[in-house]
Amino acid sequence: MMMQAEDARYLKRKVKGGNIDVHPTEKALVVNYELEATILGELGDPMLREWKECQKIIRVKSLNENSDLASLAKDIIDKCKLIHPTKLPEVEQLLYYLQNRKETGPVSVASEKTELHEKPELPSYDGTEIDEVANINDVDDYMELLYEDVPEKVRGSALLLQLARNPDNLEELFQNETVVGALARVLREDWKKSTELATNIVYIFFCFSSFTQFHGVIVHFKIGALCMNIVEHELKKYDMWNEELQKKKKAAGSDKDRKGKEEYEKSHQKYEGLVKKQEQLLRVAYYLLLNLAEDLKVEMKMRNKSIVAFLVKTLDRDNHELLILVVSFLKKLSIFIENKTEMAELNIIEKLTKLVPCDHEDLLNITLRLLMNLSFDAELRSKMFKFGLLPKLVGLLPNENHRMYVLGILYHISMDDKSKSMFTYTDCIPMVMKMLFESGENVEMELMALCVNLASNKRVAAMICEGQGLKMLMKRAFKYRHPLLMKMIRNLSQHDGPTKNLFVDYISDLAQAVLNEEDEDFGLECLGILGNLTIPDLDYELILKEYNLIPWIKSRLEPGACEDDWVLEVIILVGTVCNDDACAKMLAEANIIQSLIELLNAKQEDDEMVCQIVYVFYQMIFHESTREVIIKDTQAPAYLIDLMHDKNSEIRKVCDNTLDMIAEFDEEWAKKIQLEKFRWHNSQWLEMVETRQVTEMGDPYMYPEEGYDPYLQDADILDRPDLFYDDMYENAYIMDGHLTPEFIDENGMYDGQPYGYGYGNPMDGGYDPYERPESHMGFIGNGPPVDEYGRPLEMDPYMMDGRQSMMMDRYGMGMEEDPYQYGYNGYDEGVY
Repeated sequence: MMMQAEDARYLKRKVKGGNIDVHPTEKALVVNYELEATILGELGDPMLREWKECQKIIRVKSLNENSDLASLAKDIIDKCKLIHPTKLPEVEQLLYYLQNRKETGPVSVASEKTELHEKPELPSYDGTEIDEVANINDVDDYMELLYEDVPEKVRGSALLLQLARNPDNLEELFQNETVVGALARVLREDWKKSTELATNIVYIFFCFSSFTQFHGVIVHFKIGALCMNIVEHELKKYDMWNEELQKKKKAAGSDKDRKGKEEYEKSHQKYEGLVKKQEQLLRVAYYLLLNLAEDLKVEMKMRNKSIVAFLVKTLDRDNHELLILVVSFLKKLSIFIENKTEMAELNIIEKLTKLVPCDHEDLLNITLRLLMNLSFDAELRSKMFKFGLLPKLVGLLPNENHRMYVLGILYHISMDDKSKSMFTYTDCIPMVMKMLFESGENVEMELMALCVNLASNKRVAAMICEGQGLKMLMKRAFKYRHPLLMKMIRNLSQHDGPTKNLFVDYISDLAQAVLNEEDEDFGLECLGILGNLTIPDLDYELILKEYNLIPWIKSRLEPGACEDDWVLEVIILVGTVCNDDACAKMLAEANIIQSLIELLNAKQEDDEMVCQIVYVFYQMIFHESTREVIIKDTQAPAYLIDLMHDKNSEIRKVCDNTLDMIAEFDEEWAKKIQLEKFRWHNSQWLEMVETRQVTEMGDPYMYPEEGYDPYLQDADILDRPDLFYDDMYENAYIMDGHLTPEFIDENGMYDGQPYGYGYGNPMDGGYDPYERPESHMGFIGNGPPVDEYGRPLEMDPYMMDGRQSMMMDRYGMGMEEDPYQYGYNGYDEGVY
């Protein structure tokens, strides 16, 4: 038989004391006790009995090394009825333990690990707490108070709040739809009348919002939208209070009497009281909205109602608990680019800089996490510099609580080349190196990434290598075979000057690590360091012979022999050692040049590899022993002509320099190079003339004189070479084929192609002026047969295979006729 509510007449409580212990992190005692509640009927017989284990925390903040433990223990027992007087010795012993225990709470020295909270603490609201103890059975009475005047409404909401703060009561309160509806109605109608009333009711709904199953009811009553209105109103009211207070402060400063100053002091005290109550309301309102923002649709509605602006504006407050909540909310919102952009427009970095550092560890930690999110944006990183955040962040490196986030932010900042040198004006370099050397085998990834970035700056590299710095790094790298640490050292080796010369002592170790195939990642970084050692006085020939590197290099350059990363580093090493004449000759005799040409064909879409191969040719051109091999015995010059107009500016630059050197030493190639440069330089003008509309060209008003030369209308522009050259060129020299384009026929076709090189739609027969050719065989070849004037001879159509139409490519070789293929193996759209 179920117990009826009207049968219950009396409630009997019984408290049974338990054991006492110390708080694990705070200066406090934890008292465990058991609470027994019994509901009695009319005759005094028990109708319902429940037990519950409870805890009470007694904080002793005044406890220090000089405290009188006996009197303090007696005082605790007198005030706390849960502890029996017979336990006085036990309390004294626990206090003695707390007195001698090392402090684990927040400390001023930023080097010890402290306990941090992942979520903001629950609001410790005491503004309208009353002495009366609420009873779950009197909910209807409390609800009736909500229909009275404001003081009664405040009292009723405070009693309901007591019940709502106990999670065990939420389900029962939720089942009572009348109570929830009445609370929503009172909040909607009377929130402007009383801050205490609004705070109580919002706090009640916040308690519900802590559990997802209650979110539907909160959304149904539109409590979230109402909280947004409350926040907006309170922020405007705060601005108005500040404005009035500043006026009174100004008046008090100009008033010589005490009356104005006293009035200002009273206003200031009143202002502080109002702000304290308002911040309690803002805190519970923001926390309620944060809980509701679990649903992204709800969060989007909040954003549309300017939640980001409200939160950023609240950052001007001094209340740590409120700021923790606000920054947590902003961190959640910052993962969306729209919110991040709005934060940037509201100068959030300037506001957050004031919080770094601060005395409150939780606030500092969550602020750094927000800055971590914002530091992905380059513009916001530059603002961090502008507002002096870099030295503040460096000062937080010793603090273990925040080290990971500080390193992450510093890593993002170090991604910008302009900012790397700014690290030299802080204590970052010695601190980071100290942390690196004190780490074990497993170094923090954030720390290692920061070191790798910083090492790419010349000034930073000089600081790192000072004294025994490089020696200690090399020793540590070879001890642990750490690839990332070796990558950092590789970045150090790229800087010219004294820093690079320090690596000469480690060439033997590096070469052995390269030849050791057990650890590929580590060996790859060592190979990169050897490729960076462009030292004029270094005997590269001795290195190649001592470690027998020539066969090893050749084996690595064979197609498919190893990964592209290894191939690229081997090519860089070849380019480095080719600076030495003897090494260049050894490599040429080992047929390395032909291997590089084959790689050039196979990896023509890899800009970095193409650029490094061309650089090897550039280096070899300087040596007499290899210059003739490249020019006479290989097709390298033809490949370089093909790459003269590549999309990549670096490749074009190296090609131009190499071709200039070839032209200086070989007259035949000089003419061909000059011809190709001429064709490229004038191709746009030639295309414009050739593609002019016939109707436009035939306009009688354009050329009214009858005797006007009809060249532009009827003749081929290539039949008038005198238009292209000055009088300084003799006709015999022109017709000799030295400067005349050899493959331009009378139809304006360049080897069967429209001559306007590089212009026109690729799908209509034209092609991209910067597209890298498939074959890399060069534009200059034997070509079709020509007469004594350099004009193409007609070919017998019967000499062609009747089964399949063939044409001559620009190298004089047969190729299938394809309207979409002119020696480029088709048009590769989007190739870079």
